[in-house]
Amino acid sequence: MRKFWILRRVLLAAALTAGLSSCAAKQPAKVAPGAVDNMAYEDIPTLNNDQTVVYKDVTPDFVLTYAENQTEDYPTTQAGYRFAQLVNLRSRGKIQVRLHADAVLGDEASTVKQLRIGGIDLVRVSMSTVVGYHPESTVLMLPYIYRDSEHMWNVLDGEIGREVADGFTGMGFTPLAYFDAGVRNFYFRAPVHSAEEMQGLQIRVQPSGLMQDMVKSLGASPVVVAYENVYAALDKGTVDGAENNWSSYVAMRHYETAPYFVEDEHMRVPEMLLLSDVARGKLGEDHMKVIAQSAADAGHYERYLWKIYEEKSRQRALNKGVTVISLSEEEKGKFRDAVSPLYEKYCGDHMDLVNQIEQTP
Repeated sequence: MRKFWILRRVLLAAALTAGLSSCAAKQPAKVAPGAVDNMAYEDIPTLNNDQTVVYKDVTPDFVLTYAENQTEDYPTTQAGYRFAQLVNLRSRGKIQVRLHADAVLGDEASTVKQLRIGGIDLVRVSMSTVVGYHPESTVLMLPYIYRDSEHMWNVLDGEIGREVADGFTGMGFTPLAYFDAGVRNFYFRAPVHSAEEMQGLQIRVQPSGLMQDMVKSLGASPVVVAYENVYAALDKGTVDGAENNWSSYVAMRHYETAPYFVEDEHMRVPEMLLLSDVARGKLGEDHMKVIAQSAADAGHYERYLWKIYEEKSRQRALNKGVTVISLSEEEKGKFRDAVSPLYEKYCGDHMDLVNQIEQTP
């Protein structure tokens, strides 16, 4: 019996070895660009690093490191994986992009510092993180500067968006694409229906001078609270309200303590995909064309993903019993008028650009 089992193991091992040798001898399947390059957004599967290398039999000339502080399933992360996939496909395997999610390479500010010296090749960040490198970019974050999402993308995809992006020249990195981060709104422990009802309220804000001044302009008092502590501040009544997008509102369960969501749409802060100038100097013109095209495509894909992500978050909040308070255009106008002096304060040297944004269809 023992001899039988030994013989069986030998034969099984031989069969496995033969099978593996046979697989290794096979030529890798040729990539059909249309199967990946022209894939409809709804057909793109959830990706990870192991699925972004299309040409698996090619030794890459460049392996680029990509820093992302969001989770694997987040729209910006999935757009990053799509970018990596397209770059590998279009470079015919000569470039690989390895994305590191969940802030494993550091927070946004620290990764930008590494980016500038070439320690990291690509970083996705909020524009608020890099505004200090190019003050003119503040115009793209002014409260109530955009009428709606379509207006914002008309601005960012046009001459103004290109001008602001070009303004980062010499800072150690090159903007490749704008990503969506949704629209920020106020939410409260008790109903608020107008600008007048904002008077005297304590509102949690980020440690940002612009955000604090915006809240003051509306007659409320800004209170700086760390993001992870907002739930407790709302629960204890330390603050009467806060502000953020639908996705963060739901992810942090703020609907449990502040169930009145006011869709005032006060701020849209774009995000950016940045390339280190050190990496750019090594890639060459042909590879840069691949990088630029793939970044633009990934940016459009991220917008698609964000729209779905945001709507799912909104629906989840509604299912939890959240009351959505929609403002009339007249009432929104009162909010805009209240904060308009901030345009001159923060962008006095760039009012021509502010006017161009306001006149953009």
